[in-house]
Amino acid sequence: MSGKNSLVTADNKKVDVVVNNDIEYQAQIENLILNIRDVQVMLDRDLARLYGVSTSRLNEQVKRNIERFPASFRFQLKETERDELVAICDNLKTLKFTPTLPYVFTEQGIAQLSSVLHTPTAIKVSVMIMNAFVNMRRFLTANAAVFQRLELIEKHQLSTDKRIDEIFTKIDRQLQPSQGIFFNGQIFDAYTFVCDLIRSAKKQIILFDNYIDDSVLKMLDKHGEGVDVRILTKSISPQLLLDIDKHNSQYSPIKLEVFTNSHDRFLCIDDTVYHVGASLKDLGKKWFGFNKMEIDTESLMKKL
Repeated sequence: MSGKNSLVTADNKKVDVVVNNDIEYQAQIENLILNIRDVQVMLDRDLARLYGVSTSRLNEQVKRNIERFPASFRFQLKETERDELVAICDNLKTLKFTPTLPYVFTEQGIAQLSSVLHTPTAIKVSVMIMNAFVNMRRFLTANAAVFQRLELIEKHQLSTDKRIDEIFTKIDRQLQPSQGIFFNGQIFDAYTFVCDLIRSAKKQIILFDNYIDDSVLKMLDKHGEGVDVRILTKSISPQLLLDIDKHNSQYSPIKLEVFTNSHDRFLCIDDTVYHVGASLKDLGKKWFGFNKMEIDTESLMKKL
């Protein structure tokens, strides 16, 4: 079987489609079959090209006979599904710029298309597409064990990657000093030490400090994305309240709370608690020490 049909593509260009009943053409059809929502489907624009019609005409004919195309036969992609296709398939990059989200057809939906598209090649092309779906199912069935093995390998790789990340996290924690002293004049050394601790936070930062000013807010802003920041201090002056309001209107919000039961300064980085001998705004001005505590953050916060 062979034939030539003129069609209009999504970018309004006319092209000729030559239909040949050979292995190569059958393979080309099989390459157009996608797996979305655990169902094998084909894009409306690919089907339109095979049938020798424009994508708009194909969907218009479907709308006129919509009772033949329930959701199990035809559905519209979500934005996330379209974007995922664009990311993994180079030949589908133009989908990103289409004004409407594309539709996809299941095997049953494609079988119905031949009855609503009145073109000379509709029935013959539908037969070839059905054969492509059958071949694809045979391939998946024959190689089910291989795919299962690949899935297990992928899960094992993810598990291995997670363990490697945990190892590096532990190494990072071990590299961080557990205690030390900064002497007067070591302003920059003390500042960079605390900033490095703040940058290392993955989940949360909690600061107990009774003397807070805008310099402390700037220091705390050095944390990464997705880190919650909380300050507990003995009193909140009008100036501090103004500073925190101005800060939170532009940057990631810092929670400010009154807490009067702490004399010393404590800096909690994720699950680790540091005792800090000086307020963060006065680092390096006088001698002060720091010490990594045995207690973890959760246990400390339970004492509040």
